[in-house]
Amino acid sequence: GVINAQGRIFMRAIDDPFRAVMAEVDRIREITPFILVDFHAEATSEKIGMAYFLDGKVSGVFGTHTHVQTSDERILEGGTAAITDAGMTGPHDSIIGVKPKLALQFVLSGRNVRFTPANSNIRIQGCIVDIDEVTAKAVSIERIDMQVDLNQESRES
Repeated sequence: GVINAQGRIFMRAIDDPFRAVMAEVDRIREITPFILVDFHAEATSEKIGMAYFLDGKVSGVFGTHTHVQTSDERILEGGTAAITDAGMTGPHDSIIGVKPKLALQFVLSGRNVRFTPANSNIRIQGCIVDIDEVTAKAVSIERIDMQVDLNQESRES
């Protein structure tokens, strides 16, 4: 099962994500012991907190939202794979995917600016987790950061 939850530190006020995720974990566990959590949050401390909160209860907790991949991938004591932020798939010569000049214009002027996606240094980031088929605990976690050449013609038709 896959759970997507949103944090609440520095973001719009919502219900307690820890309580909501635990309720979903309990519900999904009736179907499968293999549970992955995408925790979409701003604060690294909240993401790490969710990983420790769910340690031993889910196979993996992956922080998302900040677009900057962290290098803290690990298996926690209870067997949960965790990374504070999985990173971004998209243009890395950018400010979270936007052409730097436009993002800076917005930050410096405080006025609305039409954002245009950047298009260079395209990267795929994330992680690969190996999960034990019997225990549903993570065996390994590997961070992925690959450059992609979009100028190559597709070999599939």
